[in-house]
Amino acid sequence: MRAAAHVVCAACLVAACNRLPTSSSSEAPGGLPPAATPIPSAAALAPPPAIASAPTPGSVEVRAEPVSFAPIVHAADPSVVTIDTVSEEMEVSPFSHRYWPRETRGLGTGFVIDKGGVILTNNHVVEGANTIQVMLFDERVFPGKVVATDPRTDVAVVRIDAKDLRPLPLGDSDALDVGDWVVAIGNPYGLSHTVSAGIISAKGRTRKDVTLDDPSGYYDFLQTDASINPGNSGGPLLNLHGAVVGINTAIRGGGAQGIGFAIPINMIKQLLPMLLRDGHITRSGLGVRIIDVHRLSPEDRDALHLPDGMRISGAVVAYVAPSGPADHAGLQPGDIIVGFEGAPIERSTQLEWLASTAGVGRPVLLRVQRASQAFDIRVTLGTLQEGPQPAAQP
Repeated sequence: MRAAAHVVCAACLVAACNRLPTSSSSEAPGGLPPAATPIPSAAALAPPPAIASAPTPGSVEVRAEPVSFAPIVHAADPSVVTIDTVSEEMEVSPFSHRYWPRETRGLGTGFVIDKGGVILTNNHVVEGANTIQVMLFDERVFPGKVVATDPRTDVAVVRIDAKDLRPLPLGDSDALDVGDWVVAIGNPYGLSHTVSAGIISAKGRTRKDVTLDDPSGYYDFLQTDASINPGNSGGPLLNLHGAVVGINTAIRGGGAQGIGFAIPINMIKQLLPMLLRDGHITRSGLGVRIIDVHRLSPEDRDALHLPDGMRISGAVVAYVAPSGPADHAGLQPGDIIVGFEGAPIERSTQLEWLASTAGVGRPVLLRVQRASQAFDIRVTLGTLQEGPQPAAQP
């Protein structure tokens, strides 16, 4: 478990700039791309939100809290494993300047997702390990082999040669509400199979909310006040049905302060088929860098010819890679992407994730706002170019 979370970003999608390029012309940008389908009005940017029936004034629906978490724990505990790692680091003498190897040990948690010996954990638990030992609930120990990793979501798959294990069911993290009960099981400080309980404290926490030692990556953390400590990394966060809704990954400030973070299991479920097939993730991309619309200054809005008073959420295109998918489709800096395959875009991180997991070569439908005109356009996704990208041109 890292006091500073190890988490990730869509390098080719994100803009690190604070301002957009401005235009010296007072004219609105030229016409729409040839393949664009105009939307009749800006009001068509997104369907109106559904109106939930209001509760009776003064009444609150309260679901009963569990009398005991013991049934959940008894069912899940046999599926939780302890992961011990041994790595080798090189040290140098300050006097002779000679190098020699030094053995370091690590501790984490994992959980069984297939009875044939497939285990899910954090990448940072097993990264760089020379040897991995997996201890089951019944204290049997097996050598572990890393068969798949995705550092950008801090996920790893480990396999052991064991049969007839009890896998944990994978739940639906999107169905969680802030305030829902959750249970964490892990090995904090080597105290095996420690159980803690709490609630979902918040959803949608990003790298801006967590102090990160590697700020690049894809994260949409669940925050919980269930006690999480070093050694809990890679362990399951369970709902009251005993299904995994998150992978315990990070803490803030160090040690049992009621601020822990878990990767939503729905993110992992999207990646698992490719991880198990290929051992890694090949991401798709639009060939743009983007920033959140809320970062636009009044001067930026004027430069983009956005009508006064228009309230809009989405991701602003700050840079278009030459000859990339977005460039071929006719997108340009200043376009605001407000929808992806029918899903409204509220934040740039949403677009990063959706575009990166949709699939290389797949045509996707974007809804775009350009000045006062909204339009739909199809873009065929390319391979995401990881690593540093050129800055937006002034």
